[in-house]
Amino acid sequence: MLVKTYAAAVQGVTATIITIEVSCNKGIQFFLVGLPDVAVRESHERIISALQVNDYKFPRYRIVINMAPADIRKEGSSYDLPLAVGIMAAAGQIDASRLDEFMIMGELSLDGSLLPVKGVLPIAVKAREAGFRGFILPGQNAREAAVVEGLNVYGMENIREVLEFIDGKRHKEPERIDARAEFYAHQESYACDFSDVRGQENVKRALEVAAAGSHNLLMIGPPGSGKSMLAQRLPSILPPLTLHESLETTKIHSVAGKLGKDVSLVARRPFRSPHHTISNVAMVGGGAFPQPGEISLAHNGVLFLDELPEFNRNVLEVMRQPLEDRMITVSRARSSVDYPAGFMLISSMNPCPCGYYNHPERTCVCLPGLVQKYMNRVSGPLLDRIDIQVEITPVPFDKISERTPSESSAAVRERVIKARTIQEERFKDYPGIYCNAQMTPKMLHTFVDPDKDGLSRLKTAMTRLSLSARAYDRILKVSRTIADLEGAEHIAGCHIAEAISYRNLDRESWGM
Repeated sequence: MLVKTYAAAVQGVTATIITIEVSCNKGIQFFLVGLPDVAVRESHERIISALQVNDYKFPRYRIVINMAPADIRKEGSSYDLPLAVGIMAAAGQIDASRLDEFMIMGELSLDGSLLPVKGVLPIAVKAREAGFRGFILPGQNAREAAVVEGLNVYGMENIREVLEFIDGKRHKEPERIDARAEFYAHQESYACDFSDVRGQENVKRALEVAAAGSHNLLMIGPPGSGKSMLAQRLPSILPPLTLHESLETTKIHSVAGKLGKDVSLVARRPFRSPHHTISNVAMVGGGAFPQPGEISLAHNGVLFLDELPEFNRNVLEVMRQPLEDRMITVSRARSSVDYPAGFMLISSMNPCPCGYYNHPERTCVCLPGLVQKYMNRVSGPLLDRIDIQVEITPVPFDKISERTPSESSAAVRERVIKARTIQEERFKDYPGIYCNAQMTPKMLHTFVDPDKDGLSRLKTAMTRLSLSARAYDRILKVSRTIADLEGAEHIAGCHIAEAISYRNLDRESWGM
C-alpha cells in the first residue's frame, strides 16, 4: 500500500513542503531515500521503540520511504512523527483517508512522547498557504503555531494520541489563543528604565536621537561610567513592535529554537549582547546546519557589542554589509539562505588599553601610540557606519547620590514615537524605508536641506575632522532626526551642530 504524509523543511525563515511517500510490500527490508541526513536515518530506531512501548507493532514488510523533493536535504529529528504515521498508515494499521488534511511534525522519544522542534511558525504559515486544514505537532510548540489564523493546530503529547486522532478514535480540540491580546499585554513590561540612570544627560540625549532615527551608536568611556547600563535600557525607549515586526522576529527565533516554552509571539524588541569571543558564523549565521546568527536574532531590535576592540577583527568586518543592506546571505556550494538583519548596532569601548585616557581624575598609563593602536582595532569603514559616536565620562558623586529619579523611559519613548511617526509619513511612498537611518544618498537631497549656517558648519567639520563622504551622509541623517524630535520641518544650523558633535570620536580626531 502506498500512502503520503506531509511535513516541511525550513530554509532560512521560509518553509518548503516535504511529501513523505511510504510503500509497504512483502519483505522485511527498510529503505529511506530522498537526501535524509544522519538524524533522519536514525529515526528508524526511535520509531520502532516508540511504537512498541505504546502497544503497536512495527510492520514486518519491505518498507520504502521517499522524501520529496529529493534535491532538498532533510535535516534533524522533526520528521520522526510524519514517518511513523506514514508507516502505520501504509501497513493498514490506521485509516489513511485523512492524511492529506494535515501537516505533521515532531520528534519522538523512545517512550513515544513528542519533543518540541524548531521552525514551527514558518511551517505553520506555509501549511495555511498550501491549504492544509490542520497542523499536528508537539504540545510545547502548539501556542507558537496557533498565532497563524485559519489553521487548526493540534498539540499532542505522544504518538498514541496522534495515531488515535488520525484514526478517528480520539477527539482533540485545536489550540486557541488570542495572539493580539497576549502581544499587547506584554509590550510595555521592561525590567530596566531610564529613570534608574543618574547624570549622563548628553549620552541619554544621544540614545534618544539614535532611537528616534534608528541610528547606530558608539559609546566610548572609562570602566564604570555606565555604558552597559545605558545600552540595556535602550529597548525601553524604542517604539513598540508592530504585529508585522513581531511575526518577522518570532519566525527567526523559532527557526533558531530561541523561543521560550509556551511563547506565542515575541512582544518586545530583541536585545542581543554576544561575548567578544564570538565566531564569524555565530555572528552572521550559517554552519553545517544553517542557523540565524546574532545579527539576525537582533532583527527589529538592538545588537550590543560591549568592548568593541576586543572582538575579532574579521567578526566586525563581516557586519559591514548587513549594516547597509539589512540582510545577510549565507552562501554554500548547493544553496544560499537569506536571513533578515535589520538591527540597531549599539557598541561601547574603553578609550585605551588601561581605560583612563581623557579621564578627568585618573591618569592614563598607556605608552605613547597605544591609544591610536587600540583604536585601530576598529576599522575606519566600520566607524563610518556608526552614525553617532559619543564620549561618556564618569558620573560625579553628587549626581550618583541624587534621590530624585531621572526622566522615565515612557516619557522619552513618547517623543521617539512622535519622531518615528513623522518619518513614516515622510517615507510612505518609499517601500522598505521607515526611518532616517535608512535613507539613500538620493533621498538626502530630497528630505535634508540645511540652511547656510548649517552648510558652513558642516564644511568646517569636514575639513577639520577629515571626515569621509559616508560620514557626511551620516551627519545629514542624524540632523534630520534631531529636527524631527523638535517637530521642525527644515534643518537649522543648531541641528547640524549637534549632529557634528556626535562625530567627534572619528579616527582622525581621537587619541592624537
